Amino acid sequence: MTASLSLPWRHEYVLTNNIHLHYVTQGEGPLLILLHDFLEFWYSWRHQIAPFARHFKVVVPDLRGYNDSDKPSTGYDLETLSQDVKGLMEALGYTQANVMGHGWGGTIALHLAQKVPQSLNALILLASPHPRYIAEDLLENLMKWQQKTWFVLASQIPEATEWVLRRNLPDLVSNLFQNQAIRKGAFSREDTQIYQAALDKPGVLAAAFNYYRQFCAPQNLWRTFTRPLQPITLPTLVLWGAEDTVFSPSLAQNLDQWLKGSLRNIVIPQCGHWLQQEAPQTVNREVMNFLDSLPSRSLSDSKSLSDRQ
Repeated sequence: MTASLSLPWRHEYVLTNNIHLHYVTQGEGPLLILLHDFLEFWYSWRHQIAPFARHFKVVVPDLRGYNDSDKPSTGYDLETLSQDVKGLMEALGYTQANVMGHGWGGTIALHLAQKVPQSLNALILLASPHPRYIAEDLLENLMKWQQKTWFVLASQIPEATEWVLRRNLPDLVSNLFQNQAIRKGAFSREDTQIYQAALDKPGVLAAAFNYYRQFCAPQNLWRTFTRPLQPITLPTLVLWGAEDTVFSPSLAQNLDQWLKGSLRNIVIPQCGHWLQQEAPQTVNREVMNFLDSLPSRSLSDSKSLSDRQ
């Protein structure tokens, strides 16, 4: 284990939704769950864990299929992934949580908020498009997505894609993180080595691309596109990098179609897609200000079951 990983948080496992999830945790108090993006793992939140652990019980899982969590062949649809998170919350003895997600993690959080809003106190989205928008855009302009987001197309050719990526993993990690970051100092050589080691674990690349295979399966895509949606009335903070090359910050404006509670929308200048790693101090400040602004009732309601007994 590298020096970067030898920090005061704990590594633990929980059985949820019939799989074992690995997670990192630190702190006590109201629950704050952090959900990582595609091809990341808990380490993407390394700059947030300790600061927020002063006020919250911070729990950062490796999502299904990633790093040290189980890697089943199925269950990569949004419904199952959100149930993984709800089960994690309940296994820890909580009835509610504040949930913060980046990219895919935020899309899962949105789905969770749509399905079981009573389980969330607040929603924090970092560069996270709504799943309905992704479905609509894919159906209306598939070619644009194939050109801009190559892994959507690549995910449909499983064995060949994984074979090529595994043999070019250093280039994949460098292109994904360092080259797409606007603030180049966000990723050290050690960081890229840590990401590469996590992606090189057996089954991770196959599982990661299953997220897009499941989402792009015609029946799932059509269900996402046509399912009636109730407005989400939770307090929500949306953060986006002004120079995000993965998901345009203009997508943040589309979120108000579905987010009808109190909504803060903040664009961080000179920042790319990996905003909690490129601009950690700004992200931490804005998130803490947002959480501090919530009614005290929201935080007290999220006490664990053990605290109530």
